[in-house]
Amino acid sequence: MASLCCSTTTTIIFSGKIPPPIRKHTQFPKLNRLKTQKQSITERRRLIVGSIIEDREAIDVKKSDTFDPQQEEPKEVDRDSDRLMSRGINAAIVLAAGTVAVTKLLSIDHDYWHGWTLYEILRYAPEHNWVAYEQILKTNPVLAKMAISGVVYSLGDWIAQCYEGKPLFEFDRTRVLRSGLVGFTLHGSLSHYYYQFCEALFPFQDWWVVPAKVAFDQTVWSAIWNTIYYTVLGLLRFQSPDKVFGEIKTTFWPMITAGWKLWPLAHLVTYGVIPVDQRLLWVDCIELIWVTILSTYSNEKAEAQTTGETNSTTELFCTSQD
Repeated sequence: MASLCCSTTTTIIFSGKIPPPIRKHTQFPKLNRLKTQKQSITERRRLIVGSIIEDREAIDVKKSDTFDPQQEEPKEVDRDSDRLMSRGINAAIVLAAGTVAVTKLLSIDHDYWHGWTLYEILRYAPEHNWVAYEQILKTNPVLAKMAISGVVYSLGDWIAQCYEGKPLFEFDRTRVLRSGLVGFTLHGSLSHYYYQFCEALFPFQDWWVVPAKVAFDQTVWSAIWNTIYYTVLGLLRFQSPDKVFGEIKTTFWPMITAGWKLWPLAHLVTYGVIPVDQRLLWVDCIELIWVTILSTYSNEKAEAQTTGETNSTTELFCTSQD
């Protein structure tokens, strides 16, 4: 045993190595502690470096998304100035049109005003304007009815925009122009010939003629005119034929049934009391309500389609990005 210990000691001294059996049973707590401390320090360094990198990335994102009031203020100022300019233009258009209309109506007798009082001018103006209107109906009936329908459809769309919540002088001029153009070019002329055709189609004097004309008006003519109206408005918006057809398809039956709530009672007066030449003027007075409904419904559909297309495009873009 002593010789074994001496040989082991001699081996350790001269070789500088600990034999495996002795190394296995020998513990060095200080060395283990140093290794553990080094590992913990390394892990802490990694965590610190990783957190610093994340903080830098977060700071960069915040800088890019930070609201800069100095950049946004010019945009808001530009928007306010554009809105103010648009209001001024709209107000000028309305005031100019109203001034011309009132002046034209009140100055119907300006050749005979010498010695007239203001009361006399206001008294005879309605009667003499009516006489002038009847003379125009005899000389150029189609143009007169086109002008009336153009004015009515423009006013109807303006009323529709106010009903939708827009301020009085913040209306969309392009939209008003589209509606007025449809009324001027199509409604006045087509209605003139339609009422003549309706009289030729029902040349009777029996009691059932008026209800028959109302029924024909609210089925055949309403379907034809609503289709024409939405088709032309869609084309004026530069919509594709598929979109125009889709709008006609979705609005056809709702607009027919909506007309049944307004027009049958009005058309009892139209076909039972009003002469043929004067019918369009009476109908256009009621059209102020109807055009408001038509314009509101048409533009709601157009805006809904635009919003749907925008949402679908956004979804496709997000899907492609994912």
